[in-house]
Amino acid sequence: MLSNTHKRDLQQRSWKVIYTRPRWEKKVDTLLQASGVESYCPLKKESHKWADRNKIVHLPIFSSYVFVYSNPKEESLIRQTLGVINFIHFEGRPATLTDAEINRIRDFIAQEKDIEIISVNQLSAGDRVRIKSGALESLSGKVLQVQGKNVLMVLDHLGCVIITKVAAENTILA
Repeated sequence: MLSNTHKRDLQQRSWKVIYTRPRWEKKVDTLLQASGVESYCPLKKESHKWADRNKIVHLPIFSSYVFVYSNPKEESLIRQTLGVINFIHFEGRPATLTDAEINRIRDFIAQEKDIEIISVNQLSAGDRVRIKSGALESLSGKVLQVQGKNVLMVLDHLGCVIITKVAAENTILA
């Protein structure tokens, strides 16, 4: 039977985002799980070709981010884990995600084979991008302006110029 304190700790658990050293996402995920902390590092498969071989590698989808399912008592253990820089904060407290949001990420990764995450911060006017899905799928164009999470772009392959607004997550650098 669980004590009241243990039940309360389990109820206070939530998904939080931690920021890691660059290229340490998988290492941090492994270290956290070895210390008993539930963590999740979403990965995508990519084929890499070297001079002597081809290899499928698993790369993190979110650069320098790992999700942890923890309670406030585990936060110091998480911060002390090699490769962890800190929790991502929002309004002065660690940013949290719901179970449904984590499940959506897991479902999306299971369904999508060609995943590339591009931060809005990585896009700027003049970049060439390709639309990944929707009515204008596979069309490419030039970014005119980044407006919040949307990209204003010119599609110039249709024999005329169409200016459209596309969600940034629906673009890929061309």
